[in-house]
Amino acid sequence: MTPAEIWLAFFACLALVGAAGPVLSRNGDIIAVKTGLTGGWIGLILVAAITSLPELATGLSAVTIANAPDTAVGDVFGSCVFNLAILIVLDFMQRGESVYRRVRQGHILSAGFGVVLIGFVGMNIALHGQGMAFAAFGVGGYTPIIFLLYALGARAVFFYERDHREDAAEDAADRYAGTTLGTAVRSYALASAVVVVTGTALPFVAVALAAAMGWQQTFVGTLLVAAVTSLPELVVSVVAVRIGAVDMAMANLLGSNMFNILILGIDDLFYRQGPILYRVSPVHVVSALSAVIMSGLLIAGILYRPQRRIFQTVGWISFGLFTMYLLNSYVIFLHGTR
Repeated sequence: MTPAEIWLAFFACLALVGAAGPVLSRNGDIIAVKTGLTGGWIGLILVAAITSLPELATGLSAVTIANAPDTAVGDVFGSCVFNLAILIVLDFMQRGESVYRRVRQGHILSAGFGVVLIGFVGMNIALHGQGMAFAAFGVGGYTPIIFLLYALGARAVFFYERDHREDAAEDAADRYAGTTLGTAVRSYALASAVVVVTGTALPFVAVALAAAMGWQQTFVGTLLVAAVTSLPELVVSVVAVRIGAVDMAMANLLGSNMFNILILGIDDLFYRQGPILYRVSPVHVVSALSAVIMSGLLIAGILYRPQRRIFQTVGWISFGLFTMYLLNSYVIFLHGTR
């Protein structure tokens, strides 16, 4: 394939995921409402899992077919960083008070579990670089801990949401009165299929693009593939903010970051050449630390609730997120693995 054809394939993936994202989010919301789930649980678990389907499909394809573990891990960490960078867009959209003033402080719980999960994975990459690693049956010792931490986080959020249930289910039910559960399930399944097929093709496009442009696979996976697979999160969050569901947008982004780390555990189970974190570039630690720092900035913003904006655009929290995103991109571009 020529570079032009590869870029065309890349933008085709971009368009397909971007089109399937809103369908997934809307019908996922309908399914959740009609089955009686809470708002925060919808955003953190159901919608986050839906919008993270591209990362899951891309990761499984990368480790089972394309043999590109760097692309799989780079996509996960890059998506975590990109999801937090989406907050910059949401903050810019809020021309009144800052987005960090409009969300509930309960999001600190999911942000905290995201820090634990991302930091734990980054620590394991660093430990392997120092010759300290544990594996059994070709699976890293970190994988069962990832599953345990995710389950604990999901359980904690579930009980928190149950104890702080908001009375919004009736309004949501009225909004979706014209759509049956069966119709929503069929639309959700169709959009999911589009995402899975596109996600399966992405690693091959990424590897070909890296070779054609002379870029490192780490850079392509962390930035380009991550940007495409994070399109559903971007679309869902922007739409949610426009309709006033800011808490749904925040829960979706933070839940997606938790689910992304769970995807790493799933990828490790399917990667048969050894623990996946021990077969990738150590520069991914930079992305992990960037995501941890950005999550810390978010937690500070939710607690401090700043109002002042820089040049009437975004607040200092968003400026810090933007700075970390640029710094991470620069380091990955310079030091990524080919």
